[in-house]
Amino acid sequence: MITAVAGTLILAYGVNPAEVTQIPAGTATFNYAVTDRSGRRYFAKVYHDRAPMAREREAVELAAFARNGGVPVPAVHPTREGALVEVVGRLPMSLWEFVADAETAESGLAGARWPAVGTVLGRLHRHLATHPATVPRPRDGAEVCDLKRARARFERLVGEYGRRGKLSPFERWALDAARQRLALFDRVAVILDGLPALTEQVVHGDLSALNLLLRGDKVAAVVDFQPPRPRYLAWEVARIGCDPQTVLLGDEWLTGLPELLAAYRDEHPRVPVDDLRCCVAVGCAYTLASTYPLAEPLDAPAAVDTSLEAYGRARHESALMLLDRLGEVEEVLRDALH
Repeated sequence: MITAVAGTLILAYGVNPAEVTQIPAGTATFNYAVTDRSGRRYFAKVYHDRAPMAREREAVELAAFARNGGVPVPAVHPTREGALVEVVGRLPMSLWEFVADAETAESGLAGARWPAVGTVLGRLHRHLATHPATVPRPRDGAEVCDLKRARARFERLVGEYGRRGKLSPFERWALDAARQRLALFDRVAVILDGLPALTEQVVHGDLSALNLLLRGDKVAAVVDFQPPRPRYLAWEVARIGCDPQTVLLGDEWLTGLPELLAAYRDEHPRVPVDDLRCCVAVGCAYTLASTYPLAEPLDAPAAVDTSLEAYGRARHESALMLLDRLGEVEEVLRDALH
């Protein structure tokens, strides 16, 4: 594969690589660190197959759009023909500026990182509100998730796991967690019924801790955009503001999250306050109604590894904690956002 990557870099991009090293990360792509003969560094993403390349091109275009709005997004390098994604040659690939000396936010947010992330997130959403794919609009908050369909998905999990003769430790945990989630659906319904209309617009689409790169207390880069699609702002704020690892670190997030939201509001003052006030409720309800990654041993067994199992347990535990403390958190946010 490395030989094929080097060949594509030369033919499609005019980059003469001195070193190509695979990076052990990425779910939809094979990722490589590239150094050319002048010492310049790049990040190459090789896509698993060509079928979804139209969507991948849209995602790259959205990243470039965000960068043009002042969001710290790595520059994408076009091919010799001016294409943002190489699809003609042997390997489908995109080539990016390399973000040096940065780490993902997977260890959690703390201290000055809270307002730094809030500022970047507010700038991102303010600029994406101008994306031509769709105009921001209010939508009933109760539509954050479809509980009827979610219940059916969880019942399928319980049934299929129950029919298996032998379960792995993670599968046994997933079965128990699915039963626990089903028992909580009445409480989730109450949360959804209490949500006001919330803003829906183009967002990043996968703003997890893995896709937020930090350099010290600053945001170095936002990466791995999804194609432009309208989603709730509150949902995306919760993705990073209520990240499982951050929430499980301790109670600092109760003071850190208001700092994130205050910085977000400074950068994006026109955002309706309900989008920020309701972010924890939205994130909690959405997560409790989501079968990911409980369903992966059934639907995508090749994707199950120790890191996914750890993430699944943390996601479940943090959602339960948010549910139990939701009243307390909402009071904190009401006071902070008055």
